[in-house]
Amino acid sequence: MGVGRELIEVTRVDKASEEVLTAINRLVPQLSGSARPLDLEDLKRLVGIDCVNFLLAIDEDTGEILGTLTLVVFPIPTGTRAWIEDVIVDSNARGKGIGKLLTRRAIEIAGSAGAKTVDLTSRPSRVEANSLYQSLGFELRETNVYRFVGN
Repeated sequence: MGVGRELIEVTRVDKASEEVLTAINRLVPQLSGSARPLDLEDLKRLVGIDCVNFLLAIDEDTGEILGTLTLVVFPIPTGTRAWIEDVIVDSNARGKGIGKLLTRRAIEIAGSAGAKTVDLTSRPSRVEANSLYQSLGFELRETNVYRFVGN
C-alpha cells in the first residue's frame, strides 16, 4: 500500500520477535505514559491468542515498524464483535495516512470474521485521531463507557 512516496505494508504479527518487541516498546509510550514495557513472553502471549489481530505498519523500503493497531474479534450470544485498541503511529511518521491504512485493514479483517460493526474509543483531546475515525465512517455513539479498576 502506498502512502505518499513510501510503501507501507500492513501485516498481522503471527510470531513474537525481538524486532517487534523493540518497536512496540518504542511506540507504546507515545500512546500511554503509564503502560509498562512488554517482555518477549508478553508479546508471545499477545500474538498467540486467536481472537487478537496484532497489526503492524512497516515501511517496505527500510523495514521500520511505523505503527501498530490491535483488533480483537470475538463471538458473543448476539453476534461477532470487533474492537480496536492501541492505535499508535510513530510521532515521526504521522500525517502520512498510516493510521488510516491500519484502521482500514482492521475493518477488513473484522468484516471477514463476521463482525457487522467495529467499535473503538478515542479521547476527545486526540483531535486528529477522532477526525481520522470519522473520515472512515465511524460514528460517535451515545453511550456510557465504564471502567472497573480492580486490585
